[in-house]
Amino acid sequence: MPGREAQDGENRGLGWPLVGRRRRRPAVGWPTSSLETSQSYPQSAGSAENAPVIPQARTVSRETPPETEVEAEAVPAETPLAAAVEYSLQLREGWRQPEPLPRPPSTRVMVVANQKGGVGKTTTVVNLAATLAQHGLRVLVVDLDPQGNASTALGIEHAQGTLSSYDALVDGTPLAEIMQTSPEHPGLQVVPATIDLAGAEIELVSVVARENRLRKAIRGLASVDADGDERLDYVFIDCPPSLGLLTVNALVAAEELLLPIQTEYYALEGVSQLLSTVELVRTNLNPDLHISTVLLTMYDARTRLSSGVADEVREHFGERVLRTAIPRSVRISEAPSYGKSVMTYDPASPGALSYLEAAREMSTKGVHV
Repeated sequence: MPGREAQDGENRGLGWPLVGRRRRRPAVGWPTSSLETSQSYPQSAGSAENAPVIPQARTVSRETPPETEVEAEAVPAETPLAAAVEYSLQLREGWRQPEPLPRPPSTRVMVVANQKGGVGKTTTVVNLAATLAQHGLRVLVVDLDPQGNASTALGIEHAQGTLSSYDALVDGTPLAEIMQTSPEHPGLQVVPATIDLAGAEIELVSVVARENRLRKAIRGLASVDADGDERLDYVFIDCPPSLGLLTVNALVAAEELLLPIQTEYYALEGVSQLLSTVELVRTNLNPDLHISTVLLTMYDARTRLSSGVADEVREHFGERVLRTAIPRSVRISEAPSYGKSVMTYDPASPGALSYLEAAREMSTKGVHV
């Protein structure tokens, strides 16, 4: 059992000083000083260096109550927990205004693809697009998944019969007639998906140049690569969890591939197959396509599996992997049920802060070939 002074010193570091107490407390399992330096729980992304920036705690002199016999000492006015709470309240109450992110020199058309389901493709599209729109950029989301989850999360009407990406692919309807503006973000427009899209692959089989239908539709928008403030800054294409004709259309239409990888073993197995498809598309249909961004999702820093998968991904893709990883978050899963992104549902949650840092990193990092 450590001495009184040692025990007080350890517990004071946790924010609850035991100065002035007369009776001993039983051991409650707090980490020893050796463990404190080797184990920590991140606030958002995979490691402490990926955690979102929070206000620095100020140092003031706190007076000691007269009943204690210890001299007054300089202590932090805010513990890290208090600083994080203050930061969260500022975000929730709207006291912190989003700072503009830099505009790219031309429209960045990015496809978000991974044939494995449940790795966070739609979640990544919705929250990155919402973040960029919140920070003053003009964004278009093209929903190519027949489930229409991206349309739901952004509060876009996509009932059967609504003009959708199906009409653009099959009938050649201009995207300008299909786009809807997100009610949460004025700078964000969406081409919704309906269940009709499920039959598009069959209907496109006999169409000439069927792999170029989406590319032609996107390039037909006047706001793509336009001059001035009317130009679209980002176009995100959300793909279904397959490598069918819809995904091939998206790969042909885009110049950049944003690859979300869940930090689990099965996710690694699917990446190799996707890379083979990307290479085929580059060779035969779209030589400009390249993997510019890799985002680790559903990261749990407490497990060796997540750390191991992250290390393998970083070793293979190098600097294309964003430093920020997206943690598992209940708030991210809850947001779509309210027709919102997590950026508006709970902007101070770890998931929202992680997507904010990922969007900032992606926009400032630029394109990596």
